[in-house]
Amino acid sequence: MNKYSLTFLVFVFSLSAYAEDFVKKLPGFFEITNSEIYTVDSKVLARKYNVYVKLPAGYSDEKNKGESYPVLYLNDGPHTFKVASGVTHLRQMNKAIVVGIDFAHGENGQYSRVRDLTPELDESWTRYKTGGATQYLKFIEKELIPFVESHYRADPSRRILSGHSLGGLFGAWVLVTKPELFSSYILTSSSLWFKSELILSLEDHYATKHKSLNANVFLATGALETIKKSHMLNDMVDGHQRFVRRLRSRNYQGLQIQDEVVNGTDHYSTFPVGLSKGLRWIYQDLWNLGQ
Repeated sequence: MNKYSLTFLVFVFSLSAYAEDFVKKLPGFFEITNSEIYTVDSKVLARKYNVYVKLPAGYSDEKNKGESYPVLYLNDGPHTFKVASGVTHLRQMNKAIVVGIDFAHGENGQYSRVRDLTPELDESWTRYKTGGATQYLKFIEKELIPFVESHYRADPSRRILSGHSLGGLFGAWVLVTKPELFSSYILTSSSLWFKSELILSLEDHYATKHKSLNANVFLATGALETIKKSHMLNDMVDGHQRFVRRLRSRNYQGLQIQDEVVNGTDHYSTFPVGLSKGLRWIYQDLWNLGQ
């Protein structure tokens, strides 16, 4: 290496270091305003989870001290919380406390989520453990929700559960096994194919015992989430449409349902669109939360 090359490398390194230092000093760098991070040591699961919380605009204002707020609960927190924080940044959408649940401490994210978000053991999954949803839901119900509702002015009658992919499957499973835990559900690109469409038999079982399903449900799947249009092994659009038809055909009392196959989105881009539309439908059309 000649002296000119070395000089150039030193210059590039110095410039890079300066740029990195400059960026780090920018105000608000990677910060989400009105947000906090907690570690919840779950006795139910014998694991620790980080929990991200973002408060809506005006939460701390003196004039709002007596107001309680909806809470939006999100699985896959490292990804969904950042998206939801962006989606709820604008005033007309910034109406709920946002809570994101991280993956378990010390675990690979995919391993953690597959175990926690799947409702039953499926032995065909050899790479990951499945079937932990019952205990995970118990953690949410018995530990996380009481924590949130004791620390914040949260309205227990307006809990929203949102999930994407396996998180959408988890939400659909909660909907047909313990729907009263949440008042509203926003489910995007839901993996309803899990264990040969187990969700359909669970819904059948629910329907044999119940005439009502008191919940607001918004489902969205990308139009590109088909076998022909992507690398997907399952036709997510077909699964979405059949599940929605089934729910509507029951004529459940108290069920409000809205769904959309979103043009131009795939499995990775549907969540922001579906969450935005779902929240707007719930806020404006159902709860009449004004501008």
